[in-house]
Amino acid sequence: MLGASNLVPGPSSTEMAIHIGHQRAGWRGLLIAGVCFILPAMLIVMGCAWAYVTYGSLPQIQGILYGVKPVIIAVVLQALWTLARAAIKNKFLAAIGILATVGVIAGGNLLAILLAAGVVTTIRAWVGERRLSDDLAGNPAAIPVAAKSLMASSTALAASVPLSLSGLFLLFLKFGAVIFGSGYVLLAFLQADLVDRLHWLTQAQLLDAVAVGQVTPGPVFTTATFIGYLLGGVRGAVIATVGIFLPGFFFVAASRPLIPRIRRSKIAGAFLDGVNVGAVALMVAVTFQLSRAALVDFLTVGIAALSAVVLIYFRINSAWLIFAGAVAGLLVMGWLGG
Repeated sequence: MLGASNLVPGPSSTEMAIHIGHQRAGWRGLLIAGVCFILPAMLIVMGCAWAYVTYGSLPQIQGILYGVKPVIIAVVLQALWTLARAAIKNKFLAAIGILATVGVIAGGNLLAILLAAGVVTTIRAWVGERRLSDDLAGNPAAIPVAAKSLMASSTALAASVPLSLSGLFLLFLKFGAVIFGSGYVLLAFLQADLVDRLHWLTQAQLLDAVAVGQVTPGPVFTTATFIGYLLGGVRGAVIATVGIFLPGFFFVAASRPLIPRIRRSKIAGAFLDGVNVGAVALMVAVTFQLSRAALVDFLTVGIAALSAVVLIYFRINSAWLIFAGAVAGLLVMGWLGG
């Protein structure tokens, strides 16, 4: 079930819970397990979003966020380091990753870059095998081309609607339907769509949303709840959460009978290798962008560097570092204020 969760887009932890629910209690179990896994995190994040909107301008809150943001950059760097070591299996995939990173930094379409990485590695695997597979991934271009067409229409729909609940739902539905790998890949899509293209969020607000999503229990995808609340209150939070998690329920339901065939396919495996490397490239680019907003002086650079070293080499729980960053931020702001 864990392997199946990694084979489809969406948050793997949530999809694992949905798989277990279906295994134990059929379709009702699928729904109950998924909802119960998501709901507590959504409510906690919604409470944090309310506090942020109500009290976020207070100096104490600003101090906490000042110290926490560099730690969040370090947390993302640690995730990037772990994912890169697993995803870059050979020199060919390393080259794909470098090209994809350049494409993202140059402003290329994120979804197109992910799909291109998957298609290139698929074609290479097909040529190496010198035959077409008879299973679901037998046509190496069919899945990427269909997905690209579907997501392009979804993006167009979302872009044609101003800041509204329907536009918000479509946007997060797209995110939930296309994001492979770590939940941190979501940050690249949030940056590209909500900050750069639609200008619904500032980069500072995105960083704050990432921080809240990291320090609260549950999947990182509940960052959507925080952003939804900022943009549309309680209704926006619920709609964004439903939009980003809904595709996972359908992917789990659709993939369960197909899992044995998919896992036997070398072509499907090659496509996923390419997509995973593309996801790492997206994380590299968005970490660079977010770092420019979070690392504003020598102190924040020092906090981020120290946190990254501690996380990567000593594997300390990130919650302790986030707490330490918050305390450091409070002390600095208090000292400056004094």
